[in-house]
Amino acid sequence: MKLLSLFLILFVCFSKTVNSQEATQWRGVNSSGKYTVAKLLPQWPENGPKVIWSFEKLGQGYSSPAFANNKIYITGMVNGQAVLFILDMNGKELQVIKYGKEFDASYPGTRSTPTIVGDMAYLLTGHGVLTCLNLKTGKPAWQKDFINGFGGSNITWGYTEAIVIDGDKLFCTPGGKKNNVMALNRMTGETIWSCAGLGELSAYCTPLLIKLPARQLLVTHTTNHVLGIDATTGKLLWNFEHPNQWAVHPNTPIYNDGGLFVFSGWGQGGEKLKLSADGSSVTKEWEIKSLDNRMGGAVFMDGYLYGSGDNGRSWQCVDWKTGEQKYASTEMGKGACIAANDKLIGYSEKGELFMAEANPAAFKVISKTKVTLGAEQHWAHPVIYNSILYVRHGNALIAYKISE
Repeated sequence: MKLLSLFLILFVCFSKTVNSQEATQWRGVNSSGKYTVAKLLPQWPENGPKVIWSFEKLGQGYSSPAFANNKIYITGMVNGQAVLFILDMNGKELQVIKYGKEFDASYPGTRSTPTIVGDMAYLLTGHGVLTCLNLKTGKPAWQKDFINGFGGSNITWGYTEAIVIDGDKLFCTPGGKKNNVMALNRMTGETIWSCAGLGELSAYCTPLLIKLPARQLLVTHTTNHVLGIDATTGKLLWNFEHPNQWAVHPNTPIYNDGGLFVFSGWGQGGEKLKLSADGSSVTKEWEIKSLDNRMGGAVFMDGYLYGSGDNGRSWQCVDWKTGEQKYASTEMGKGACIAANDKLIGYSEKGELFMAEANPAAFKVISKTKVTLGAEQHWAHPVIYNSILYVRHGNALIAYKISE
């Protein structure tokens, strides 16, 4: 009987593990940009890390890859259509699925990185059409139109956010006067709650979900403000003014131990906010104008922020507690920043790909190379999965060997 009971307990635990479906996240766990690599190379070969494979038929776009079901999911625009490419882990094309008209105006191409949960893909076009795609059938399970269905208005360079999912709840930012920020049932698309926010437009930001002891808090940017929303009820708890010249705020806020860093480009810079214990209010601790990354994000590591500035075009380190700038270097062009173990991985708008020390004493580049495959702007955020570095440049997805 004891053996039977033990078997049943183990079976239930195993079933829960097998059946659990965890959503992929843009920039990794908590959108932190921090990844773990087994046996990270201490430095790259002279000509850069080995290219394991490349796939060069993505069309136009700036989205990053998502990884689930032992497959790679990435989007691109081909002949004006948004297309989901499904690849195996060796870069071989398995399936191509069209899911609507894509943004073909200024900087044409796909923007939003797909979110995958089990056999469902959540895909947002630059025109604000959100599709829940059944990956088994290749057909939409449901669709929602941010503009015609929720009263939103499109923004200059199109809707860009990656869809955030927690359990059966999906969070999105239509930017309407009434339906400003919303939670939908991810299985049906039905509204769970709608928050009017401040009635401002969406601002290219992928929201951050913070799990506090007292509540779950959803934090995102709209045109001129950062919003703090109760993720369970949709109640607007606080707002913090944070405008910039073009109302473009693509950087997901960074959270650590009660502190929240919000930042954007064109000289706006960033502010560190202190959350109250229950997340119901914020106070400003410090601000820094120089760390004004436009769209490449930043990482928090061991008490410091690392990233590049926009106006000053410099790579910087900032003390999390005080806001003091520890260094600024223009050795590399501005761009996107992620972390691999205790190292920084940068991908500049000039196509420079590099590994650097995460050391507040100085900006020290260990290795560098040039991304030569692909075309158009170097804007997509790099991703690390199973110790492989993936870089998207326009029509190309490139897999680099960065581990021993």
